[in-house]
Amino acid sequence: MQNELSDEQKQVLEMCHRVIREIKKVIIGKDDIIIKVLLSVLAGGHVLIEDIPGVGKTTLALALSKALSLEYKRVQFTPDVLPSDLIGFMALNKKAGEFEYKSGAALTNLFLADEINRTSSKTQSALLEVMEEGKVTVDGKTYKTPDPYIVIATQNPIGSIGTQMLPESQMDRFIVRLTMGYPSLQNEVQMLKSKHAQVSIDEVQPVSSAAQVSRAVAVTDDIYVADPVFEYIASLAAATRNHPCVRLGLSPRGTIALLKMTKATALLNGRDFAIPDDTLYAFKDVCMHRILLNSKAKINGMNTESVLKEIVAAVQIPKIKR
Repeated sequence: MQNELSDEQKQVLEMCHRVIREIKKVIIGKDDIIIKVLLSVLAGGHVLIEDIPGVGKTTLALALSKALSLEYKRVQFTPDVLPSDLIGFMALNKKAGEFEYKSGAALTNLFLADEINRTSSKTQSALLEVMEEGKVTVDGKTYKTPDPYIVIATQNPIGSIGTQMLPESQMDRFIVRLTMGYPSLQNEVQMLKSKHAQVSIDEVQPVSSAAQVSRAVAVTDDIYVADPVFEYIASLAAATRNHPCVRLGLSPRGTIALLKMTKATALLNGRDFAIPDDTLYAFKDVCMHRILLNSKAKINGMNTESVLKEIVAAVQIPKIKR
C-alpha cells in the first residue's frame, strides 16, 4: 500500500499545520486537544468540551474560528435562553407588510454553545435538528446553515451548581467529547509570561477560508480504508454493546463517527490510507460520552475509561499490508 498524498491532500495537511501553529499562540500546552478539535473539523463533526470554567475552552473556539476565517457566534446558555434565540423567528416587516425570517445565533459557520448544560431541555433540543441536518425549520420553512457548519459546546462537570445532564440523543450528535484539564506548572508559567507580554487572540492570523475548510472535509472523506480496518471499527463497536458492564453501547452513528475520525487522523499523520492506530487514537474520545455503564460496573469499581481499555485489549488488531 503506497503512501502518496495527492496535491489536494498535501494542501489540506499544510493548512492543518498552519492552523495548529496559530492556535498554539494562545492555547499553551494543550497540543493534543488542539489536534483533536481540528480532526473533528476535518471529520465534519461537532465537539463537546467538558471541563471546569477558566481553562481556555472559549478561547480555543474563538482562536479556531479566526484561524479558519469562519463566521463565529457565541451564546452563553442560561435558563432563560429560548429556542428562537438559536434557530430564529418570524418578525413582521411593517414596511413590506409581511413576516420575514430573522436568523438565530446558531446559523453561522462556527457556533459556540457555552455552558450548554445550564439551559433548559427545550432549548437544548432546539439544537438537535441544526447539528444533525444542518438546517432549521421555522413556521414550516426550512433554512440551511452556512457551509461549513461546526458546533463547539462547552459544559461544566455534572454536579456543578445549575447544571443538568444532556439527553443521550444530543450527546450522540457530538463526534467527540474532550477534556482540557489544568495546565502543567511549566505551561502555566509560560501562560502568565505570555499574558504579561500581551499576547491575545488578536495574535491569531487567518490562514484558511470557509471554502477551504469545506473542501478539506471532502478530501478527508476520500481517505482510503481497507476492509480489515472497517471490520476492526465494527468489532470495537460490537464489543461496546456486548461488554457485561455496559448498558448502552456505541450507536451506529457513533460507529460512523469513529470511521470519520479514523480518516481524519490518517490524513493529519500524512497518509492517504487509514490504519488501526488511527482508530485507536480516536476511540476513547468518540466513545466516552456515548457509553453508559450498568450497576455491575459500579459494583466492580469500573468506570467508562477502564471499560474502554478492556474492550481495546480484547479486540484483535488487524495487520495491514503497507
